[in-house]
Amino acid sequence: MAVVLDSTEPYFDLGSYRRPVETPSPQAQSWFDRGLVWAYAFNHGEAIRCFERALELDPELGIARWGIAYAVGPNYNKAWDAFDPVDLAASLARARMELGLAAQSRATPVEQGLIAALTARFPTDDPDDADALAAGHDAYADAMVELARAHPDDVDVQTLAADALVNVTAWALWDTRTGEPAPGSRVLEAKEILDSALATPAGRAHPGLLHIYIHTMEMSAHPERALPAADLLRGLVPDAGHLQHMPTHIDVLCGDYRSSVQSNRAAVQADRKFVDAEGPLNFYSLYRAHDLHFVVYSAMFSGQSAVALHAADELAAQLSAELLSIESPPMADWLEAFVPLRIHVLIRFGRWDELIAEPVPADPVLYCTTAATVHYGRGVAHAAKGNIAQANTEREAFRAAYRAIPESRYLFNNTSRDILAVGEAMLDGEIAYREGRIEEAFASLREAIARDDALPYDEPWGWMQPTRHAYGALLLEQGRVEEAARVYEADLGLDPTLSRPCQHPNNLWSLHGYRECLQRLGRAPEATIIGRQLELAAARADVPVAASCACRLDAAPCCD
Repeated sequence: MAVVLDSTEPYFDLGSYRRPVETPSPQAQSWFDRGLVWAYAFNHGEAIRCFERALELDPELGIARWGIAYAVGPNYNKAWDAFDPVDLAASLARARMELGLAAQSRATPVEQGLIAALTARFPTDDPDDADALAAGHDAYADAMVELARAHPDDVDVQTLAADALVNVTAWALWDTRTGEPAPGSRVLEAKEILDSALATPAGRAHPGLLHIYIHTMEMSAHPERALPAADLLRGLVPDAGHLQHMPTHIDVLCGDYRSSVQSNRAAVQADRKFVDAEGPLNFYSLYRAHDLHFVVYSAMFSGQSAVALHAADELAAQLSAELLSIESPPMADWLEAFVPLRIHVLIRFGRWDELIAEPVPADPVLYCTTAATVHYGRGVAHAAKGNIAQANTEREAFRAAYRAIPESRYLFNNTSRDILAVGEAMLDGEIAYREGRIEEAFASLREAIARDDALPYDEPWGWMQPTRHAYGALLLEQGRVEEAARVYEADLGLDPTLSRPCQHPNNLWSLHGYRECLQRLGRAPEATIIGRQLELAAARADVPVAASCACRLDAAPCCD
């Protein structure tokens, strides 16, 4: 697990990255390096601890104070508006204090430039001045761009400049409908800096640069262009779970679900080491949840029910009431929506009796998203089994539980309410279909699709099972083959109907449905090609796949 970077203390294996700083203490240098790697790996709490250790060994190390200020501030996954009031006030005060002290401490010219630039990110000591804090993003980005121009061969400066630019509109870099930069986005500036740095050996070995490049490209029209960077990042920092995970943002978009499962499993292993050392009651729990979430999502696409269920159960088990009850930061708002992933896995694989047996949480206030999701899953299961009265009862319970979810409850970039609004339309469609109201059912399923497509960009996507899988399956059950074929073509990305993030290349569920459509339409050569892709996609599935959704009852075998 650990390597020894000085003669007295073992530590995590963070790879070979180093940034020499001006200090008489080799131990302070080691702790600074560790802190910067953790900051690049988005484990900001551990980064702060490392920078503080460096300062204990060298109190005049100004760049370590810069590191603390950088780590306590906003980042790509935690913008200013995601800070609760207590956290915001404390973080803002700490950053401004550290930067003030850093400006009076020992620093090289480039370090002085980093300190001065970061000061622009924190233009006010008033946590209620949202306009000033927002303006600080652009001011910091401008300052870092100037510093990057002055130091073109400093890969850290280039990385931090790109990071500052993407944080101006975090998670809104590209207009996914057009492939052009989103309004206000400075992504093209960031990409130019990153592309130039990636042309150098130092850039191709830099964990922070590779991390930011993946974020820069993942919601673009061509995420595959980040595959080389993703491969360079795999294993580069063995014990940094988030960096082990990051390549999978590109994997899933390119339909490489196997690599996504494998890399996220490596991330989970690294996360376990961190928990053993630091415990679970910290903000990094969000990133641990994210890694397991990715395992569930990727395994579902590849038909690996055991892998998906194991990861969902491990995730739910680590989200204890003790953790979720932490008020600052408000852990329930950040994490509770991960708890019911098991429900989506059971729906994906048609395990109706297990769904019906799922208990509602004993504390439906703390576990409010979970309670609503359980009722949704039970409703789908009863509908599939033809238990219409019970399905309607669960739908009413779902609606009541849904109304109790606060707007502050999120699953990464989407609110629980927005996500479960997709489920509301799905459940309406499933029940109407089994009641024989086919056109009404299909209208509800199309509404679910529209809501699903309209969710803000996220990876994994906010809704765990593509809504087109159910719609296509039931269209086929009704003999509407040409309509179903168009649904699967869109889902697989074989036509330009959908924005790039809403496409799911190579997923075996739509490959199954599409091959059946082609066979029934007499398009034998195309069916043969898709059939070969289906055989490869289904090879690792641990269950027979008979339809693109288990809600279809007249299912056909997978690979006859």
